[in-house]
Amino acid sequence: MVFHPSILALYVSSILIAFVVFYAAFYGVQILRRWNIESGSEGQLILERKTYLISTLLTYLLGFELLSLFLYVFTADRLHTFFVGAMCAAGTLYVNDYGYPALILKVVNFLLAGLWLILNYTDNRGYDYPLIRKKYMLLLIMAPLILAEVILQANYFLRLRPNIITSCCGSLFSTGENSFASEIVALPTIPMKAAFYLSMTLTVASGAYFYRKARGGYLFSSMSAITLIVSFASILSFISPYFYELPTHHCPFCILQREYRYVGYQLYIMLFGGGILGMGAGVLMPFREVKSLSGIVPSIQKRLAFISVILFLLFTAAVTFGMIFSNLVLEGY
Repeated sequence: MVFHPSILALYVSSILIAFVVFYAAFYGVQILRRWNIESGSEGQLILERKTYLISTLLTYLLGFELLSLFLYVFTADRLHTFFVGAMCAAGTLYVNDYGYPALILKVVNFLLAGLWLILNYTDNRGYDYPLIRKKYMLLLIMAPLILAEVILQANYFLRLRPNIITSCCGSLFSTGENSFASEIVALPTIPMKAAFYLSMTLTVASGAYFYRKARGGYLFSSMSAITLIVSFASILSFISPYFYELPTHHCPFCILQREYRYVGYQLYIMLFGGGILGMGAGVLMPFREVKSLSGIVPSIQKRLAFISVILFLLFTAAVTFGMIFSNLVLEGY
């Protein structure tokens, strides 16, 4: 099982990403201590060459870090046939104590990697690398999290044993379980629908206002983060049952499977994409007054806000379409 192509790809990529991140973090400490763009010293020139190389490598590797979240879930879903009781990735990730912690860390690193890429892109637009200290400080925060992800992921795959009896998604995501997910599942659907559509409306409205007036960036960023959380809770609470047409089926993983036309991948890409880009617009707010970025940051923020709003609207449209044309009438169950 260790030699499954997807597992090997995750092994190799995670080790490579961790190596480059720690290599970059090593030079990041030097940059935080010694960086002086006005200096023409040999040490400064070496740092400038190093940071250009490191930024290029990290752009590609952290881009793959984004993809690895979906590859991890895809791999777990494909492996479910090896384990008694597993019907999808939910059961496979429950086989040992490392599956879900690794998934949570991957989500956290997914968000941080997206924000780092936005910072790096903006920094490269400035002639004097004005955000270099900021992006390397973020990288120093990411480094231990990336290492923890590598360790948890390796332990998860190495400790997989075929024919282990595990729980199915029906029991893991049900009101009978004593877990945080079951608490969300048990929430009344009508208030959850109201919270979902209200948060999405406020996010889109604040994004549109920010796009047109260039004001309210922090509000839009905060609403994007809130909507990301509310939307995922809504997938557990009421969205997924409409796609399954079963009032008791709340699994967030089965919608990634072929019989549901892989709609889950589309939903999660739109949701995470809208959330990261929306939060990224807020992350750039403090740098609008930086001299070398004063004419650059507003245009980048406008693009981020525009794409974020579009992705959130597409996500809402896909969810609403699935609810309208579903044979399930959820209220009353």
